[in-house]
Amino acid sequence: MTTNNDALDGECNGNQAQTSSPRKGATPQKERSPQVNGGFLNIHKPAGMTSMDVIRIIRRLTGQRKVGHGGTLDPDATGVLPICIGRATRFIDRFVQGRKVYRATAVFGSSTDTYDASGRVTAESDPTEITRSAIESALPGFIGEISQVPPMYSAVKVKGVRLYKLARAGEEIEREPRDVVVYALDITSWEPPALGLRIECGSGFYARSIIHDLGHALDNTAHMTALVRSQVDRFTLDDSVTLEELERETEDGDWERLVYPIDAALMDLPAVVLDPIQEEAVGYGEPVQLVEGAIESTESEIRAYNRAGELIALMGYHPALCRLTPIRVLIAR
Repeated sequence: MTTNNDALDGECNGNQAQTSSPRKGATPQKERSPQVNGGFLNIHKPAGMTSMDVIRIIRRLTGQRKVGHGGTLDPDATGVLPICIGRATRFIDRFVQGRKVYRATAVFGSSTDTYDASGRVTAESDPTEITRSAIESALPGFIGEISQVPPMYSAVKVKGVRLYKLARAGEEIEREPRDVVVYALDITSWEPPALGLRIECGSGFYARSIIHDLGHALDNTAHMTALVRSQVDRFTLDDSVTLEELERETEDGDWERLVYPIDAALMDLPAVVLDPIQEEAVGYGEPVQLVEGAIESTESEIRAYNRAGELIALMGYHPALCRLTPIRVLIAR
C-alpha cells in the first residue's frame, strides 16, 4: 500500500537528484517505482513455476512492493491467478474464498504419490472395464458438501509444517479430511483411459484428490495429468494476460492499463454512496446510520463510495438497524 510517507520519500529523493550530486564514492540509490494505489491483475500462470514465482516476477517487472495472489496454483497447473497489488491485498480473501472453475484431465490405470503426473507411481490397475456410464454414476457422490483428504504433496499445514515438506522427507502422515464444496462436476471428454472434467468448487478444494478418490470409487486407480483454472470469481481465462504480455506493457510504460480497480472483486455486492460527513466517519472507523429504506438488500456486506465515485470501504450492513459498520477502509485520516 502506498502511504503518504512513501509518496513524500519519493518526492524528496527526486528533488535531491535534481538539485545535488551524489557524494564521491557513494553508491547511487535506485529510484523507486511509483506505487499504484491498488488493483488486480488477471494473470495466466504458465506451467513450470510456482504462484510465488509469479509474484516475484511481477514485483521485478512493475516495481511494486506490495503484491499477493488470490489462490495457489500447483507448479504444473496453468490458468487464472489473480494478483492483488497495493491496497487490493486487503481483499485477497474475496478470491481465495470465491468460486473457482477448473478443467482437469484424469487417466485411469495408475496412481502416484503426488496424485498427478509428476509423482512416483504407487499402484497400477487395469482400466479397460471402466465405462462412461460407471463414471457418471460415481460423480454425484463428489458433488455438494463433501469431505476431502488433502494430498501429502500440498501446502496444507499440520502442526505448523507444510505437508509437502514431510512428503519430500519420505514421511506420510494421517491427514484430517476437510469440508469442501463442489458446485458442479461434469464430463467434458471420455477417451479411455483419459477423462476430461469441468469442476466448479469453493475454497480448499484439490482437483488431484477428487481424481484420486474417483479412481478408488470405481475400484481402480487414477491420477491427474493436466489442470487449467479457467475462472476465479469474476476473472476468466479469456480475459487473462500472460507474463510476456505484462513484460511488454512494462517496457512500454503502460502496464497499469491492465490493472482492474479494487471494486472488481466486490461487484457482486450492492453499493451505496455516502455524503462527505458519512465519508469522514468511515475514515475514522465509525459506523454510519442510514435512513430507513436507503438500501433494499439482505446482503451482509455493502460497497461504499464517496460522491466522486471512489470506493472508500467495504461495509457490514445491519438491515434491522439501517446501519453500516466499516469492515475494510480504503481512506485514511
